[in-house]
Amino acid sequence: MPAWSFFALAAVISATVVRGAPYVICEVDSAPINGSAITPGKLRDVVENSGICETTPDVFQASGYADLTSNKSLWFWYFAARNNPETAPLVLYVDGGPGVSGMIGLLQEHGPCRITNDSSSVTLNSHSWNNEVNMIYLDQPVGVGFSTGEMVIDTSPKAAADVWSFMQVFLNDTRFSSFQGRPLGVWSQSYGGHFAPAITARFLEQNAQIDAGAVSGQKLNLKFLGIGNGMTDPLTQYPLYAEYAANNPYYPLTNASNICRARAAFSDPGGCRDQIQNCYTTDSNSICSQAIQFCNDKILFSLVDEVDMYYILAKQPNPYPANITNFTNNIAPIIGGQKKFSPGSTEIVAKFFASGDWMRNFRPDLETTIKAGVRTLIYAGDADFIVNFMGVEAMVDALQTQFTPEYNQTKFETYNVNGKPAGQFRNAGNFSYLRIFGAGHQAPAYGFNGLEAGEVAAQMFTQIMADKELTSS
Repeated sequence: MPAWSFFALAAVISATVVRGAPYVICEVDSAPINGSAITPGKLRDVVENSGICETTPDVFQASGYADLTSNKSLWFWYFAARNNPETAPLVLYVDGGPGVSGMIGLLQEHGPCRITNDSSSVTLNSHSWNNEVNMIYLDQPVGVGFSTGEMVIDTSPKAAADVWSFMQVFLNDTRFSSFQGRPLGVWSQSYGGHFAPAITARFLEQNAQIDAGAVSGQKLNLKFLGIGNGMTDPLTQYPLYAEYAANNPYYPLTNASNICRARAAFSDPGGCRDQIQNCYTTDSNSICSQAIQFCNDKILFSLVDEVDMYYILAKQPNPYPANITNFTNNIAPIIGGQKKFSPGSTEIVAKFFASGDWMRNFRPDLETTIKAGVRTLIYAGDADFIVNFMGVEAMVDALQTQFTPEYNQTKFETYNVNGKPAGQFRNAGNFSYLRIFGAGHQAPAYGFNGLEAGEVAAQMFTQIMADKELTSS
């Protein structure tokens, strides 16, 4: 098997669904099919108001390419806020993977439209995140989704540098220059537990460099960060795989022998814990890559038998959320996509595996972001195994920020949505954590306890983006 076979294995387990999770098996040619000449530093071939997805009257949308260099072009799809777009904040949404298209979040979760269960069309989403916020959905790194160019990115910090460049190109275009200085949020999920903190840390670093006169550019008014079911600190999160398999809120995922073996694989000398710690200490690509292979073979993929590891309340094969590939390729000529669309790339996966990026710790970047005053929400659907809420909560408990003493004094409160219990939350200063009942890995795609799919996520998103803490309704 190839070195990155655990990614492919997870995709096989996912059956026909390519998700916003850290595992994909699709591969397509990333060379452009058509379009205008590359224009480094500018937007190119932008399609305005295509009539696809967002059908709310008088809501502006645009999709196209940002040419970062002569061989790097990132594809985006922008949707104006349905309400007060002139004053609403801006959110940049990137998905996980590594190497999953932002179209996953758009079409399966929280965009203006959602894919139908038969994958043939879309329906208008009343719980869309663009109800009150201007949204950018981005395909990154280069080579993912509709993005084109040389696939050289192999770490989250390198990806973050390209995302900074994208924002510079986007904001310097006259169609979007009004967003200069506007409050900005970064939201992601899954491997976004790496991507999003790396991106926000890069934004803060570049802002400081601009202030110091070391670089030129447009400062970004970073105010918000949201991460769903994110893998951020593997050393803290990996021991909770066995605990979730044994003691999740629903039922055990495997037998006691497998759970005991996984616990031993983590804690035994030379095991997963030691290998991740060695990765953290040495920052060696080969050591970190070996830790990925060992920990996933011995722990992650040894603990789930017949259930969908992205949504344990369903058995395999689970066709939900529906596959977006054919629909997206069908609309490509209308929205300006210039290559065959695939939700993910094995080439990107292989590069990130070889660099060991998966096992590196991005909790320091997350702490830096919170310390800078960025309002931050960490949320997790509790029916997800692949990046489960127990591990996410352990990572949150390990955070060291100005809000840590206050957070440690808080207790969980029930999070109600329209009077219905939907989760548990804690607030401390500008930091919030939310566990969402009955939601899978792509939490905004799910409904529970009589609530519609995306209803809980829409409430939490709207509250955070209004610069408020979580509160029940």
